[in-house]
Amino acid sequence: MHETLGERVTGELRELLISGRLAPGEKLSLRRVAEALGVSMMPVREAVSRLAADQALEVLPGRAVRVPVLTLAQFRELTRIRLVLEGFAVEEAAKVATDEQVEAVARYEAAFRAAAKADPTDSAAAVAANRHLHFSVYEAAGMPSLIEMIERLWLKAGPVLNLDMRHEPSRLDGGSAVQAHAALVAALRQHDPAAARAALEEDIRAAAEHIERTARLAE
Repeated sequence: MHETLGERVTGELRELLISGRLAPGEKLSLRRVAEALGVSMMPVREAVSRLAADQALEVLPGRAVRVPVLTLAQFRELTRIRLVLEGFAVEEAAKVATDEQVEAVARYEAAFRAAAKADPTDSAAAVAANRHLHFSVYEAAGMPSLIEMIERLWLKAGPVLNLDMRHEPSRLDGGSAVQAHAALVAALRQHDPAAARAALEEDIRAAAEHIERTARLAE
């Protein structure tokens, strides 16, 4: 199927949001986005309209565009929904994942661990490995509609989750994320849905609690 320019730009911006390369409150220059992607303004405006409809971007007075700043209540709601959907996804993945899929997850877990233990911590590599690790597990569940739902959650939560990971590298080395990821890989290898869900929930909850403590959210 032919991909339109608007769809390609939407995909590029979605990836920036999900991977946390755009921070909460960050304003976007549509002209700079167009120049960086080598396109005209029209597909960029089309992409922004799509993402604004998903509440992943917001258009301010004067047509300025920025990444939304989540309130504490919004963040808590997203966290609760993530626990349900992503917990279900890892349970299903633990039941059906092939050896090749599990080893792909293990490679991302190793990359995350290496980035976390680097001196200085390579937070950009950790963020990328974390994103790939999570979605490689979810994709192993073999449920495309579920992936779409989870991506929508990460569009909103990704900027604050990954801002935390970038700004608090000390939390990575030997921290809860490293331990939860290792437990998740072990559960996948054992095809243990309950253990996989427990590891995933610990990962989400620990990150959410840390973000709430560091007050990176609006009231």
